[in-house]
Amino acid sequence: MKSVQLPDMDKPAGDATAHRLTYSDGLSRVVYTTENELPYPDGKLIVSRVDLDGIITHANDAFVDISGYSRDELIGAPHHILRHPQMPKAAFKDLWQTVETGKKWHGYVKNLCKDGSYYWVYATAVPNIRHGETVGYTSVRRKPSRSKIAQAEALYRKMLEEQA
Repeated sequence: MKSVQLPDMDKPAGDATAHRLTYSDGLSRVVYTTENELPYPDGKLIVSRVDLDGIITHANDAFVDISGYSRDELIGAPHHILRHPQMPKAAFKDLWQTVETGKKWHGYVKNLCKDGSYYWVYATAVPNIRHGETVGYTSVRRKPSRSKIAQAEALYRKMLEEQA
């Protein structure tokens, strides 16, 4: 798997907490989180595609808008640029194991924006098959229900405790 080093995030204005994240490729970076939740954009789907290494190859306008990154910053970056420190590694391990076996994955994900804000999505990830071979993956994100977010938060807190 190809590794792409992401630079540390710039510290946002106001109250922000620093976290050092280490990714599955062994690389790490400092990210900042705030308590600012962005609402999922009504009536929109957030869509991205990645190659087999998880490098972003496509980002639709809704994805660019909510993430706070420019399209140029997203294309060529690993999808974990959006990894929020409150997301357990096991959730992403499950996602990758599922799509790499050719199956569809669904789940609730808390994503990190460029400015330290966050937003929740209900994600569906599927393999992109061309001529019988997997060439990448597409993720389509929808607006999640607040009750499902609350359930996911409780589960992810428990998983993070076990991870530590």
